[in-house]
Amino acid sequence: MSVAVTNVSVAVRLHQAVVVYDWKGGKLCQSFQGHNREVTKVECFPGSTWIFSASRDKTVMMWDLNQGDEPIQEFCGHELVVNGLAVSPGRNNLCTGSRDNSMCLWDIETGERVHKNTVSRNLVTHVCWVPESPSIVQTSEDKTIRVWDSRTWQVTNTFPAKQYIQTHCDISANGHYLLSSSNGFGGQGCEATLWDLRQPGCKVVEYRGHRETTACCVFLPPSPGGPALVASSSHDCSVKIWDQNTAACLSTSILDGSGPLVSLAPSDPCSLLCASFNTGLHVLHHRPDGHDLKEVARF
Repeated sequence: MSVAVTNVSVAVRLHQAVVVYDWKGGKLCQSFQGHNREVTKVECFPGSTWIFSASRDKTVMMWDLNQGDEPIQEFCGHELVVNGLAVSPGRNNLCTGSRDNSMCLWDIETGERVHKNTVSRNLVTHVCWVPESPSIVQTSEDKTIRVWDSRTWQVTNTFPAKQYIQTHCDISANGHYLLSSSNGFGGQGCEATLWDLRQPGCKVVEYRGHRETTACCVFLPPSPGGPALVASSSHDCSVKIWDQNTAACLSTSILDGSGPLVSLAPSDPCSLLCASFNTGLHVLHHRPDGHDLKEVARF
């Protein structure tokens, strides 16, 4: 299950469908069905009604909350499952990454592919567009992080390889920092890492404490007077909030029976949505200082 937030709605992948909930009211709003295999990622563009979904059927579909239940655009061209989605700051281009080792750039309006570049062993796991920048960051099963220039569609930087597969990435709102998370088991690996994008490959701190794969890591929206915070979710059924700068773990919520916690989406400075493998979508709340993380709803 993957989760993405737009205003008060949340889009969740559920098998071959994309399901939209009013997460504050806990109500099902809409369901989009068009993929013929499992959906792997969903992405919402802030301030719009667009939703993008990637699938094991090798396609990406674009939906609009105000235009019925049929896709308004389809992007076809990958040869294997699509795992990465990112929309350009100008909302005119879509970047996708796949297990076929390729990264593609698309024209959203026409659905046409603008660029494709294949890098050996680059099994893409996640993609992020740096805010107000032509740069794109992606993680890979080859344990590396790559930075792309969307104007030339070339890799501009490759970070030093980590010890384990990199599962996810996120970019800070100011575009200065990158978070990545690691595969692992028994406490080996399983970390999230903060990098300084102004000095590519420069590791700032690591967040260690999960016992199994860290599947997702995100920057949390700032709270007035509060510390900078990041969150991580893991296959060990826990969500942790960390002080971004000191790497201190401020609070942990263990969701018993949830199975792997595969995706996170901040919804406001004190609320966090977490998608689980077994028990649906969890709504978590924490204090502005990052303490007292607890589940307040589930659907």
